[in-house]
Amino acid sequence: MRGASCVVLALFAACNREQRFPPSVRYPDHVAAGGNQPPAAEIKNPLPIDSANAADGSKVFSAMNCDGCHGGGALGWVGPSLVDGRWRYGGTDGALFQSIYYGRPRGMPAYGGILSPGAIWKIVSYIRAQPVPVTVPTESFK
Repeated sequence: MRGASCVVLALFAACNREQRFPPSVRYPDHVAAGGNQPPAAEIKNPLPIDSANAADGSKVFSAMNCDGCHGGGALGWVGPSLVDGRWRYGGTDGALFQSIYYGRPRGMPAYGGILSPGAIWKIVSYIRAQPVPVTVPTESFK
């Protein structure tokens, strides 16, 4: 029994050594105390932002009813625009992935339990492929 406890502790210690950074994304809008950013991993989209991935992302965006809140072309509706360049939780690919995967307060559901990471990256590719409109429909909030 004692040997099994040592094995479990050794495995636990090995797992903790591998994770050096908290599961966080660094993006330019973070404000650092004293000007020093905390350690964080950088999450990048492994897929090229090309027409094939954007088209696949469009299908997932529609199938998951993302356009029901974010509007057609992700211009904004009940949920915020995803193409106007204004981000509450950061606009990097990693921050977008985390917003879709884990959800956000006040209405954004977590899709990580039902969508694969690959499908989420395709949604990110779709969002990145959208042109910024000349007139942003979400310019003012009341």
